[in-house]
Amino acid sequence: MAEEWIVRVQGKEYGPADIETLREWRDEGRLLAPNQARSADVDLWTTAAEIPGLFESVQLERRTSDVSLPRRSFAQILSETLRIYRKGFFQFFYLTLLVALPSICAQLSGSALGASAEMKADLRTLIAAMFTFCMLLLSLAAWPAFIAGIQIVTAEIAAGHKARIFGLLHDVLKFWPRVAMLCIFVYGAYFFWTALPLAIIWMIMSGPLSLLSILLVLTVLAFQVWIVGRLFVNFLFWQQFAVLAESDATGALRQSKQLARGERDRPWFRRPLWRGVLLFSIWSAFVLAINVGPEWPSIRHYFHQLTTSQDPQALLQALTANSKSQAFNLARFILGLVETLLRPLLGIAFVLVYLDSQADFSEGKIDNN
Repeated sequence: MAEEWIVRVQGKEYGPADIETLREWRDEGRLLAPNQARSADVDLWTTAAEIPGLFESVQLERRTSDVSLPRRSFAQILSETLRIYRKGFFQFFYLTLLVALPSICAQLSGSALGASAEMKADLRTLIAAMFTFCMLLLSLAAWPAFIAGIQIVTAEIAAGHKARIFGLLHDVLKFWPRVAMLCIFVYGAYFFWTALPLAIIWMIMSGPLSLLSILLVLTVLAFQVWIVGRLFVNFLFWQQFAVLAESDATGALRQSKQLARGERDRPWFRRPLWRGVLLFSIWSAFVLAINVGPEWPSIRHYFHQLTTSQDPQALLQALTANSKSQAFNLARFILGLVETLLRPLLGIAFVLVYLDSQADFSEGKIDNN
């Protein structure tokens, strides 16, 4: 059952009322942030400003509504992305540290464990393994805060406001449960529909090869590409709707799908879908470029094993042994830091695409009226 509230305005009490009714009173000007309020089942008075999701939503709506820039070209979105990143560098840097610090600690600890030629299951090894695992969990837990923070800081700077780190932390913590739930669903869907076809292909390839088995593998691969592509389109703007539009989990996914598949009357290069695809492609090419160099010896070794080995089991054992024998790679580590520091650029660009689409939608409503 939804929580209900009682408010006190000019000495008179009104309610109990749910959050939707309170928002109607707020929009009508009958309820202000300083007015007294309490939960219907708790006899402790506070202010209406402290009711979750009541006046905070107005603040976020003001952030996005202040962005009244005209429709930007793709090149202008890229230049605006760099400008916002430069202007809010320290805010984006602090947000990045939430995810990067635990991840770096886990990598260093894991590399120290893997570098040992004779790793013994003693207390020291157990503590190091537990520390690595805890750092990985902490990095995963910080990821929703990182996502929410990118949306809020970008919208603030795009609207000409100054994003303050302490107020940002309050908003980020408010959105953490919703974004965390969506992260589990979205990334879980990607993982499931990637791992399941690969498992099926592995089972087919484990048996005797024939024309039928090859056709089955190609069919499964085609299905995997199709389903992952559909997920990518449907989930393209879930982060923006979950934070900037304050939609619930179901609403964010539905609105993301509608935006990605909408605006079909525009040229393809102006549609949010293809702008999102181009942005993701540019970022993926950048990540691939900075990772191929340090990984090239390993890639070449893997390719040699694939082309020369005749026994799949021996091939798997050789690849596993090679991955365990790799030492700490300083170049890979530094390039990973560069990628981590620049990661907010992708989120900033998607926020700008979202804001442009919302501005167009608002203009359309005004024109129709």
